[in-house]
Amino acid sequence: MNEILQFDDFPVRRAYDEKKQVWYFSVTDVIRVLLQHQNIQISRNYWKVLKNRLKKDGSEAVTNCNQLKMIAEDGKSRITDVADIQTLFRIIQSVPSPKAEPIKLWLAKVGYERLQESVDPELSVNRARENWQQHGRSEKWIQQRMTGQETRNKLTDYWKDHGVEKGSEFAILTNIIHKEWSDLSVQEHKKLKGLNTQNLRDHMNEAELIFTALAELSTRQIAETMEASGMKENKNASKAGGSIAKQARKNLEEKTGINVISGENYLITKSNKKNEK
Repeated sequence: MNEILQFDDFPVRRAYDEKKQVWYFSVTDVIRVLLQHQNIQISRNYWKVLKNRLKKDGSEAVTNCNQLKMIAEDGKSRITDVADIQTLFRIIQSVPSPKAEPIKLWLAKVGYERLQESVDPELSVNRARENWQQHGRSEKWIQQRMTGQETRNKLTDYWKDHGVEKGSEFAILTNIIHKEWSDLSVQEHKKLKGLNTQNLRDHMNEAELIFTALAELSTRQIAETMEASGMKENKNASKAGGSIAKQARKNLEEKTGINVISGENYLITKSNKKNEK
């Protein structure tokens, strides 16, 4: 299971090993938090130099690192250096940063939460709700976000059971649906909102969430009706499902004169942080 969390507006990718019951975090993402720099390339360069130095020093922190495929900024799945929490703690000690202790506490917290959630899945739902509440989302928005996620899960379950590979093929079909209903690719929509690696759906307004859900619901029902299997047939279903939501979007925009697609986001700006204080 792969996820993207947020720490101080920085994305931190993680993957869960069900057999070992261990979380693995992207090393470069954690270093980006420590450096407090949005440019991921700077973090990659820093880790490259630090890794060589740790190797020369005989540190186990490097030998204990693994490599897993994670979704990169361009939406593609790429090999990434990852480490468990204990190994990350050793790496963090080698990076002088005022964020060292806060992120160590955060890593320990999110690692423990997953163990709890494996016993009681409802905790995961509650944690997501609390996180959105803390970021100022309304109850109406939260309900729509969770309903949309349920619709999304039903679609991906169908894909998984009908010859579509999780990861890059899921991303391709998702992009087809999104492009069809919104006239923007996922990356173009994120760029419009000023997002980097943040989850696009977490920054959608109510209308965008509703039309995304409509497109994915339509796609699944069409796929089920035509018994779509494999990428080619599911691509056709994705285009058809997206076009239904596109027509509904255009009808609404014609009646209201208001664009459904918005550049607004929920990013926490410096001015927002000052107001919160």
